Amino acid sequence: MGFFGFRGGQPPQQQQQQSAGIGEEPLHTAGGVPQDAIARLRRMSGEGGKALWTSDLSVNEFVLLDRLGMKPLGLVLGSSIYHVGIQYGNYYQNQELEYLSAAMYHARELAIKRMEEEADVLGADGIVGVRINVIAYNWAESALEFTALGTAVKAPAGESHRTVHGKPFTSDFSMQDFYKIYQAGYIPVEVVMGNCVYHVAHQGFMQSLRTWGANVELSNYTEAIYDARELAMSRMQAEAEAHQAEGVVGMTISERSWIWQPHVIEFFALGTSIVHRPGAAAGPDAPTYTVSLDD
Repeated sequence: MGFFGFRGGQPPQQQQQQSAGIGEEPLHTAGGVPQDAIARLRRMSGEGGKALWTSDLSVNEFVLLDRLGMKPLGLVLGSSIYHVGIQYGNYYQNQELEYLSAAMYHARELAIKRMEEEADVLGADGIVGVRINVIAYNWAESALEFTALGTAVKAPAGESHRTVHGKPFTSDFSMQDFYKIYQAGYIPVEVVMGNCVYHVAHQGFMQSLRTWGANVELSNYTEAIYDARELAMSRMQAEAEAHQAEGVVGMTISERSWIWQPHVIEFFALGTSIVHRPGAAAGPDAPTYTVSLDD
């Protein structure tokens, strides 16, 4: 992560220091994770009692994880409610709104980093089933909540699979797909993303008049949407290259206006980068499970 530089007011460390009074224990870590979450994770890992893990894995997914020799450590979460600023585009010009692109990227990055920090508290080697969501609230005008959620896992004995930057691997694969790719000799590196908030130019009166009733390409619209998608995809690719991945699997591209006017759209590219597991050989096909619909 980290394609855009930090542009959101004060650095998180300074914001955190202001969240508690002088002489009081900070309410959050330097990365923004609540101390209550740290306490919950420590109890989960067995501090002060018996270890107890949680997960959002289904029964079948838990069985597949167990077959790989991995153990769930706990459900981990990162969250950031972010005020997205204002930037206007030229009415008749296609252009990226870079200030808004940076805001949307940084908010997701904060959520993912906090999820990774929670996984580190549990001593995890990776996070499976990662989901990144964006929610708008009626009571928070011009603000969005960005969340990252997944299950922290421990690799089999003698393996680690942490990234070249020393972080837990992250993956948005289903557990069934994770099992297959692991058995094929690969391991996820990181959920990679790229985005672009883009202003699509309005058509002028004469442009609209020339195309009225005719079968004709709307080239200004085509160029805008094409350019915006390419910017998002190239940024996702740059993230994968930065941590020495071999490829990106399960890539998706979504488009949404969020809280802006209709001619401002965010294009968001998401996928999971992978590398070969050192010394791994392809294993058997993943087992399948049949659920009967009969009583």
